[in-house]
Amino acid sequence: MNQAEAIVPTTSRLEDAQRIKLIFCLFAASIIATGLAPFAGSTLKDPDSWWQVKVGLDFLANRTFPTVDPYSYTFAGHPWIAKEWLGQVFLSVAYSIGGWNGVAALIIAAIGLTVFVTAWFLSAWLRPIVAVALTFILAFLIAPIYTARPHVFTLPIIVIWTAVLFRASAEERAPPWWLLALVVLWANLHATFTLSFVIAAFAGLDLLARTGLSKPALLVKWVAFGLLCPLVCLIHPYGVQAILATLTVAHGNEAVPLILEWRPFNAPEQDIQEAAILVALFGLMTSRLRIGWAKALFIVFTLHVYLSHLRFVYLFFLLVPLVVAVEVARQYPALSASVWLNEKRDGLEKFFAGQFHLLCGATAVLLVGAALVLNNAYQVAPSPKTSASGALAFARDHHLSGNVLNSYNFGGTLVFHGIKTYVDGRTDQLFLGGFMKADDATGHSDGKPQLEAQLQKYAIGWALLTADDTRIPFFNELGWKRAYADDYAVIYLPSN
Repeated sequence: MNQAEAIVPTTSRLEDAQRIKLIFCLFAASIIATGLAPFAGSTLKDPDSWWQVKVGLDFLANRTFPTVDPYSYTFAGHPWIAKEWLGQVFLSVAYSIGGWNGVAALIIAAIGLTVFVTAWFLSAWLRPIVAVALTFILAFLIAPIYTARPHVFTLPIIVIWTAVLFRASAEERAPPWWLLALVVLWANLHATFTLSFVIAAFAGLDLLARTGLSKPALLVKWVAFGLLCPLVCLIHPYGVQAILATLTVAHGNEAVPLILEWRPFNAPEQDIQEAAILVALFGLMTSRLRIGWAKALFIVFTLHVYLSHLRFVYLFFLLVPLVVAVEVARQYPALSASVWLNEKRDGLEKFFAGQFHLLCGATAVLLVGAALVLNNAYQVAPSPKTSASGALAFARDHHLSGNVLNSYNFGGTLVFHGIKTYVDGRTDQLFLGGFMKADDATGHSDGKPQLEAQLQKYAIGWALLTADDTRIPFFNELGWKRAYADDYAVIYLPSN
């Protein structure tokens, strides 16, 4: 009887703790989603959003996977695959249902889900209030990548993948086999799925550092899991081509240094992220926290990748806290979830536990309300810096024809509107073989001869340029006439 009475309070306390954690995480996700709703238009600032949606729309219309480029005239017919087809389909379905508001709502939902799973896995080791507060900070630091592109759909996946693998390592268990299904989904959503192999390898190294060779059967299971990761990624419409296409970006792609998101970290432009990195490194160096050499290598790896390419900001800021949370909890008990579990509940936590279902319903209403406001209160649209809406209306009204030489940022909108591009954002597979270097050279101070050569080589019939395109003076010098101009776009036509 006494034993049974002892078990009941423990079970009740565990159930209350799970409810409290769940409510904290749900509130965090709903607050982020609601806070992002008024700024939904900022998720559509990337020029690639246009062509990502268009590829998905074309797939839904044709139900075929492209193998050659159908969108440019400079590389028409060259090998090209829609390796991120599923993410593009998600975007196109959202667009078909709700227009650009639907796309923005889907992206915000994915960000909210990322916040939820991050807070949930952090709260497995850290007390909920600490986990949620840390999650808010991390969500703010990675905000530059909140754009309407398929990579956002992989953020919850990479959080789950990393947290579950490193937890299995910490608890000296085999990796759960269901994660293989997750990496198949990741592979069809976005090309960053090859990072899953690297993360799994670091988790395996962490286990090896802890156990050595004392558990050979467990190590064999980890090795088998690691070998299966690339194999299951072949469950993709393009098979091994998807993996090879990803690797070509990482090694020797000439376009990488010319694209903003692929450029290295720039402290004056990323001053908040720099401050966060310095604070984190200062904390690691001055605290008594011990994380082991494998996790130290993981931190170095994620920091290196971020400093090399801005687009990978989330690797350092999202994944490092997930990986070191267990050591923080063990070495700083005041922050740990286990100590919190045995503490007396305060009034707010008692309210959360006692009104669980009511609060879940209120959270759902809040999220639905945010979605309705986003859909009905105002219309969002891609940035005018990428849409060239006025210029394209002019081109349509004046029946401009022939090959267009376009600025890079207008490539996406041209694809979306069915106009063959000179260049666009698909430089991971196309516009190579010296093309991007030649195009970049036309914008330098001595670039007029190169520009003239490009105009002749590709039989350019008109030019659609951003208002700050450095080639504009050359068009004037070559005798081209400015036919249209607004704050964002300029159209030039040959003098004849």
